[in-house]
Amino acid sequence: MKNLKQHKNISFKKPLLLMALLTCFTLCSKAQLNPFQSMYFQNRYLINPAMAGLDQGLNINLGYRQQWSPFPGSPKSQTLTADYQATDRVGVGLNVTDDQSGLLRQTRAMGTYAYHLPLGEHNQKLNFGLSLGVNDGRIDVDKIVGDETDEQIARYNQAKPYVDGDFGIAYTSDNLFLEGAIPNLKAAFFKNSIERIDVDRVEFFAAASYKIYISSGYTDLLIEPLTAYRKVKGAKDIVDAGFNFTMSNYFISLQAIYHSNQSTGLGLVFDQRAYAFNFTYNLETGKLSGYTAGAFELGLKLKLFRK
Repeated sequence: MKNLKQHKNISFKKPLLLMALLTCFTLCSKAQLNPFQSMYFQNRYLINPAMAGLDQGLNINLGYRQQWSPFPGSPKSQTLTADYQATDRVGVGLNVTDDQSGLLRQTRAMGTYAYHLPLGEHNQKLNFGLSLGVNDGRIDVDKIVGDETDEQIARYNQAKPYVDGDFGIAYTSDNLFLEGAIPNLKAAFFKNSIERIDVDRVEFFAAASYKIYISSGYTDLLIEPLTAYRKVKGAKDIVDAGFNFTMSNYFISLQAIYHSNQSTGLGLVFDQRAYAFNFTYNLETGKLSGYTAGAFELGLKLKLFRK
């Protein structure tokens, strides 16, 4: 009887573990499909290595994103980027991300080299960027409620960190931004070489925005409409559309971006000469709206050594 009871406990724990993992994957996938909103305006380097060193001086960005959900282990992400304009044509950068969702943790650290080719007046440039670094994923065994010796868990954690990279290109001027990026180069070109979960990964990103300056008797206004496209593995392609509205005299920006996977991001930015702070709330309007109250994002930018 004792052996039979132990067998039932083990048999019961494995389905629970599988259900927990599947739930984590679902919520984590949704978090990945709604990325940091700061990558569209405040920190374009976060998604596109071609943007490293485009602005003067050293720019350090810290970001934190947490899903508002009662579900234990709800997804959260942390980012650290630093990019520096070494010369008028060369930029370098560091891009570190850490994503956690339930039992899963993915850490990525990339170094970047970017080249900015001047094309003419109005600050026109053609920008190229390449990032290389390390990507690593783990299951946190200490958080498992169930059979910790499961073969699939051991196999996942035995996989070694691997070399990865990103490539980006962009055309920029005082008003116009056109950009495209291919993240996760190893997964893109060596599809059989990764033994990790490979779903909801962005395979291609493209965006276009245009700055419209408006002057009034009280303040200078800037409106920057944006549209973006993301090709996602294992999911429908996503179209993003929104705007950034800036009141320069008050150092405040208001943002709104709608994602075609049925979510909307609303943001507020305080932008000073030496630093900037942003807060964003992402509202879910699709099928998962009953499981999460959306997500919030906090960001801090330090602008150092500017002329």
